[in-house]
Amino acid sequence: MSKQIKAIIADMDGVLWRGSQPLPGLTEFFDFLFERRMDFALATNNSRNTPSDYVTKLAALGVPGIEPRHIVTSGTATVSALRAEYRAGTGVYVVGGDGLKQLLIKAGFELVERDAELVVCGIDFDLTYSKVKTATLLIRSGARFIGTNPDSSFPSPEGLVPGAGSLLALIESASGVKPTIIGKPARGMFKAALRQLDAVAEETLMIGDRIGTDIAGASALGIKTALVLTGVETDASLRESEVQPDAVFAGLPELVAALRG
Repeated sequence: MSKQIKAIIADMDGVLWRGSQPLPGLTEFFDFLFERRMDFALATNNSRNTPSDYVTKLAALGVPGIEPRHIVTSGTATVSALRAEYRAGTGVYVVGGDGLKQLLIKAGFELVERDAELVVCGIDFDLTYSKVKTATLLIRSGARFIGTNPDSSFPSPEGLVPGAGSLLALIESASGVKPTIIGKPARGMFKAALRQLDAVAEETLMIGDRIGTDIAGASALGIKTALVLTGVETDASLRESEVQPDAVFAGLPELVAALRG
């Protein structure tokens, strides 16, 4: 496999860690990438944190040498897409974490509580009824509804917990408006990663734990795919899926062994 692969895109939650717990093979995976000088991008649908936050987290988990340029989040992809369509100073109401808000401010958007042109929703661990109410009223008044990613859940040490997609479903139900999705499986996230790597799809491997986003989105662009069973999917869900990855591994140790092979 490794002779065909010149670049790697890897999801993070459920592939590299669960919550704050590193998954087996984490440091060995990056040892392999640095040893082979293989270009890589870490692409996550989690919009709560900034790329610098992930650099800090990986260093704390024993993986130094990661730089912000290695990180692509649904937040960075969302901001990039919005900058291409909207002028600086556009009013945005955010349901999401501080990382997403910082990215929008840095890109020149104005965070507002009323008269917003855009409502942007990502994962929000401090969600309140008041936030959902404000988002709903703004959307019903004409604000465009943007979702950073459609993941209904994400893996944590306790098990699967609600993701941004669950919040989008709540606001969609209340407002009657479907959001425009930016993150995986939409093409924007994968194209951003390929541009960052200066790589072509046919020589790139996507490593993910979720068939509906990581595997389906990458496959649609012709990127090779590897599913690890350390996150969302199980043997049963894999058997039932119409979309199938190019390879399946129990976790990172087995994947690295195959790459070395």
